[in-house]
Amino acid sequence: MQSDVASAFRSLPVPVPPAKGRGAALTIRLSAVILAATIDEPRVLTVRFGLEPLEALPSGPLEIEHRTLEIGLRAWVERQTSQKLGYVEQLYTFGDRDRIESEEPRPGRALTVAYLALVREARAEGAAEAEWHSWYRHFPWEDWRAGKPAALFPLEQQLAHWAESTTGEAERRLRLERLGLAFATSWNEELVLDRYELLYEAGLIAEAWRGRGRGRAPPPDGPGFGVPMAADHRRILATAIGRLRGKIKYRPVVFELMPPVFTLLQLQRTVEALSGVRLHKQNFRRLVEQQGLVEETGGISAETGGRPARLVRFRREVLLERPAPGLRLRPGRRVPGL
Repeated sequence: MQSDVASAFRSLPVPVPPAKGRGAALTIRLSAVILAATIDEPRVLTVRFGLEPLEALPSGPLEIEHRTLEIGLRAWVERQTSQKLGYVEQLYTFGDRDRIESEEPRPGRALTVAYLALVREARAEGAAEAEWHSWYRHFPWEDWRAGKPAALFPLEQQLAHWAESTTGEAERRLRLERLGLAFATSWNEELVLDRYELLYEAGLIAEAWRGRGRGRAPPPDGPGFGVPMAADHRRILATAIGRLRGKIKYRPVVFELMPPVFTLLQLQRTVEALSGVRLHKQNFRRLVEQQGLVEETGGISAETGGRPARLVRFRREVLLERPAPGLRLRPGRRVPGL
């Protein structure tokens, strides 16, 4: 009997009617972006199989016995990581013709149906080597909590050179406009995928080197360019981060990541970790109170290191009271000089 690890790399062939004398095999895979959070760090669960050099998202092929896509996804995640999923939503379907699935791509097309899952971090086990770590390892330029990240300076220089290097004036203006929107001083924390795609087009990350062929010069190396991932999994992770950052503004999904009881400061620090920006303390607390998102438990926490803080919990009745309860972020003042 083949092992789970070996079967994790099989794809389900789906016949496609030939067109103009040509046929292609279509494979469908299911991938999960599983996110958790500590008070100060957003976390993503990644896996490695055997001697695979790059981290990947938990994934596997859609199989005949899977009654639904979501059932198939949950089965693969539990098999590979022993993580049981709670909140799950379909993220996007990725199917670019040139996407790389392995070192030796198979002929045909590959579709990946990706899902976003929010959990409270638990020990990862299972058939693969699974590990929790900060998503800022892959996107160091996305963390603005201490001001403009140092990782952005070399990226901006390289991107400016890329924008100016094109020969066509119309293309040059388009590139500069896209850079101005995605990497603006008035940082939009939701544009994670836009920034990743620009870095990919400019050839500044390892995935672009793999996707375009290794005959080209490799991209710049260093911690500021982020840790690459297998296939197009960093693109999928970028999509998930942008989705979550937008969603916490109008849905109370952040409470899927919180413990049963917490302090308002712990809630604020978690939201800051996810969004990558610092928030004004008084404004944040006023917003939470106005939205009726939490209720006091009567307990206090002495873990703050100072004055004991009141413990609160998510107030689920808010889901019935208003259509879009969330945390519309108001960043605090930028760090001087950055």
